[in-house]
Amino acid sequence: MIFIVVKFNVKPDWTDRWLDLTRDFTEATRKEPGNLWFDWSRSVDNPNEFVLVEAFQDDAAGDHVSSEHFTQAMKDMPQALVETPQIISEKIGADSWGRMGELTVV
Repeated sequence: MIFIVVKFNVKPDWTDRWLDLTRDFTEATRKEPGNLWFDWSRSVDNPNEFVLVEAFQDDAAGDHVSSEHFTQAMKDMPQALVETPQIISEKIGADSWGRMGELTVV
């Protein structure tokens, strides 16, 4: 799978509107064939930082970045951002989440 984590530093006046701004992009991406997950979180240390954790089957990431909703999101997002987002994008040898070995809940 292609596993991606992106950090978005959002302008303070856009923080409360960020999820609305990205809603269409999020919903369309989640419907893509080959999308495994596309989940937003908010930093507990910086209320203006949103973290996107996403994953695609190996052959689906290319279709994602060439989609109309991706292109539109790349046009819509900059107005709300302080800086270029930081990203980690790696092909990994997994196809889903696994259980944490160091902590077991019974």
